Amino acid sequence: MKALWGFAFICLCTWANAQTYPVKPIRLIVGYPPGGSGDFTTRLIGDELSKELGVAVVVENKPGAGGSIASEFVAKSAPDGYTILNQGNHQINKSLYKTLGYDEKDFIPVCRVANGATVLVVNNDTPFKNMRDLIAYAKANPGKLFMASAGFGSAPHLASVAFESAAGIKFSTVQFKGGGPAAQSLVAGDTQVMFATSPTVMGFIKGGRMRPLAISMPKASPAIPGIPGAEEAGLPGYESSFWFGLYVPAGAPAEIVRRIHAAAAKGLSKPEVRDKVALQGMDAAPSASPEAFAAEIRAEAPGIERSIRESGAKVE
Repeated sequence: MKALWGFAFICLCTWANAQTYPVKPIRLIVGYPPGGSGDFTTRLIGDELSKELGVAVVVENKPGAGGSIASEFVAKSAPDGYTILNQGNHQINKSLYKTLGYDEKDFIPVCRVANGATVLVVNNDTPFKNMRDLIAYAKANPGKLFMASAGFGSAPHLASVAFESAAGIKFSTVQFKGGGPAAQSLVAGDTQVMFATSPTVMGFIKGGRMRPLAISMPKASPAIPGIPGAEEAGLPGYESSFWFGLYVPAGAPAEIVRRIHAAAAKGLSKPEVRDKVALQGMDAAPSASPEAFAAEIRAEAPGIERSIRESGAKVE
């Protein structure tokens, strides 16, 4: 009888907490440093959640291991809605890393935030005027081009792996802890090639500090004007996109999950917010519901696993 009363008390407390949520600041965790799309989308959706939920949303950058450090931190946090993760599909790191301190079952997907394509850029001192020039040189000089990567499992890393496979070339990859440090390496000339999410490099491109060759989609995108698609640039069949979305730890009350989703979806539907996302070369893409987001994640997981397996990319 005591056990039954205890269970009822827990259920009552959980219901009460869900009804009053939120009553204190929320931590929004991202696994990448400032300067890239992960940080941009996190701060943007953090502002909107704060407006809609009426409490402060504090962004915390916990970079490293393709977002795995941040993911593990959130997975082990209390499932009360006060710790939220902004991350891509967990299948990426599951396919790349031999061991992880968490599993995708440790999370409840809440809402997709934004999606987009990566941009292939080169240092201004390189002779490459287009993607065909780059591929021809790389084929003739395997491993001689140093490529700056935003870290294992990041969208740029996956885009570069797919590019090497499609083009039949091989770069010497240098891994950084995010797109910002990788971009600085390219500008400095320490590396010659980089795949980057558009928020990371559009400022450099507009300032003439690096040269764009193509985006990682077949056709040009209105969100990233003036840069050809891969097919148009001479590499048909190549495509790689990315997205970021919100997760909470498994066990969070359904009512809280719905509150967070509703706040995120409302914020992302605002014209001024969609314009901010578009200026960064991405599209605001809120999911219809947490269940729809979870279904989308499950549907694309086999393709992610297959592409990483076929590429041979692994992190020991």
